[in-house]
Amino acid sequence: MRRRNRTGFETVPNFVRRRGWIWGTGAILASYLVLCWLLGVWVAEGTLHPGRRPLLPTDLEHAREIALAKGAELSEVTISAADGATLRAWILQSHNSNRQAVIVLHGLGDNRMGMIGYAEMLLSHGFSVLMPDARAHGVSGGGLATFGLLESADILAWVDWLYANTHGSCVFGVGESMGAAQLLQAAGSTSHFCAVVAESPFSNFREIAYDRMGQFFHTGPWLGRTILRPVVEIAFWHVRYKYSMDVEQVSPDRAVALSRIPVLLVHGQVDGNIPIRHSRQIVADNPQVKLWEVAGADHCGAIAVARAQFEQRVVGWFAEHDRQVSGAAKVAEGESKKLLARPVAN
Repeated sequence: MRRRNRTGFETVPNFVRRRGWIWGTGAILASYLVLCWLLGVWVAEGTLHPGRRPLLPTDLEHAREIALAKGAELSEVTISAADGATLRAWILQSHNSNRQAVIVLHGLGDNRMGMIGYAEMLLSHGFSVLMPDARAHGVSGGGLATFGLLESADILAWVDWLYANTHGSCVFGVGESMGAAQLLQAAGSTSHFCAVVAESPFSNFREIAYDRMGQFFHTGPWLGRTILRPVVEIAFWHVRYKYSMDVEQVSPDRAVALSRIPVLLVHGQVDGNIPIRHSRQIVADNPQVKLWEVAGADHCGAIAVARAQFEQRVVGWFAEHDRQVSGAAKVAEGESKKLLARPVAN
């Protein structure tokens, strides 16, 4: 029943106002949850199905030119993953080989050509270089990008191939962005690597998901941890329900914390894609890890900002952890101790 106030106008009873407020709030909340649901499913599907960068004939021509200039030979390589996916790569083998090999791993939405600059640098030092397309990237098979859940085994299969076919003393790894995160997870489950270099990795999938939620608004992880937190949870749930995969297990920091493989992290201090706090977190979980923070470098930009220093650090890291050199040094050290232990004739 409407009432009239002193001015003669009708007023709405309080209970009607409260009911309208409740219905309005409920409608806003329902719309928010529906939007979060739709956005969460869209984010999940887009993340697992990144766009493929095609491998062009001109890419092969360019890679062959670099191999020729560096005194190396390029060959196509194909292996089968544990789930039957066909994985493809190039192997560039130096004619003046140092009997060591490096696998170089590209970032999300890229292909092997994204690592051609690293390959050129490594060939100059006599390394054989394996350049694979990650699953669901380039011309490799696999329907889903799983950020390390399946790729870790793929990488270890490539490492086994390198030992079997290059007969080297050491296999090293270099990865950037997604490839760096995958490399760290693979290194955490094996002792096959002599050492690895990871540039701009994320620490774990949940933290990078928080960053992605706030990236467009430049809020950092805050937005993903609060207002858009339901989007993250729905995306994680959708992947578990539809694909039977737990992306909570995508955790380079946890893998490195349990690993004894020497790890060098490289991260730009102004990385706007994967903030440097991710690498700092990895170091916090394993203080044995070395971190080079590159002033003025954005995402995977160390080789552009400080190429000479990048080359020196990477090649020096590999030289420091070469098993063949280390073994020779230990033998020499042992012989020295034997000589010192001998009695001196008067």
